[in-house]
Amino acid sequence: MARPGLTTLAGVVALVALVALSIITGSTAIPLAKVQSALALGLGLSEGDPTPISRIILDLRLPRALFSAIIGAGLGIVGVILQTTTRNDLADPFLFGLSSGAAAGAVFVITVTGDVLGIWTLSLAAFCGGVIASAIILTLVQALRNSTPEQLILAGLAVSFLFAAITNFLIFSGDSRAAHSIIFWMLGGLGLARWDSLPIVVAGFGLIFTFALYHSRKLDALLTGDTTATSLGVPVGRLRMQMFFVSALATAAFVSVAGVIGFIGLMVPHLVRGLVGTLHIKLLPAAALCGAILLTASDILSRVLLAPQELPVGIVTTSLGAVFVFALLIFGGRMR
Repeated sequence: MARPGLTTLAGVVALVALVALSIITGSTAIPLAKVQSALALGLGLSEGDPTPISRIILDLRLPRALFSAIIGAGLGIVGVILQTTTRNDLADPFLFGLSSGAAAGAVFVITVTGDVLGIWTLSLAAFCGGVIASAIILTLVQALRNSTPEQLILAGLAVSFLFAAITNFLIFSGDSRAAHSIIFWMLGGLGLARWDSLPIVVAGFGLIFTFALYHSRKLDALLTGDTTATSLGVPVGRLRMQMFFVSALATAAFVSVAGVIGFIGLMVPHLVRGLVGTLHIKLLPAAALCGAILLTASDILSRVLLAPQELPVGIVTTSLGAVFVFALLIFGGRMR
């Protein structure tokens, strides 16, 4: 197992470098010196009128880089929580229908209602879709006398299929001219990142990270099994529902501004367990850092693979996830 301090330092350096590369990279490459000048102007460290390049950096590329890091970090933590509470190594927001519900909400607005609430319509609809999906899952599980991880997984799969069917129906019955916007929400993208949406993703990350870190000891107890955790005084059923609900809220916040970005939550827990172990007080921060690195790197790839055309970042993360699952199957067990 690698030394946690050195691993964290290397991760932070890698993330800073990727954020800088994300700001530089685009349809037009921007020299690092101009990036530094624009950041100094934005922070008030220098005087002068903003240039078109500084506008591009401050209004488009900088928020995009921050969004990729924060959303990636949040999805990494969600993956850790879902895999721990369900004891399923392949659990992620996709599996539980959280992403599907949020995408269905956004597609409903695109194809049916339009921007009735202005620029916040899509984000609000996607958030509501994710919350509705989680509410349906929780209702299904609560209707059963003894909720188990297996029942939670089955409920999530059922809701995922349901919202996927709703989304497909809306696509075929709606305006075909909206296909490009629909593809964005179904495959994910960070092209719409803007400063006024930043509080949404910060709130989602803050909620999931704080809540999970506060209950880190209880999450450790869940690793020993429900019976042992109960004997240690952990309210297993209630904790599982709380963790799932908070994960649903955070996922809905992320999807509401970036669309469906898959497999980050699946890959990250496996990658970091081999580096820092299974105790959540170390695992959660490491998962946040790894998720931020993974999504930021994926976003950069989405912009350079078919430059000047931009790929949805979900295509990149899904491709990486497929290769990762193949590796899990070939080598067996968790990658530790």
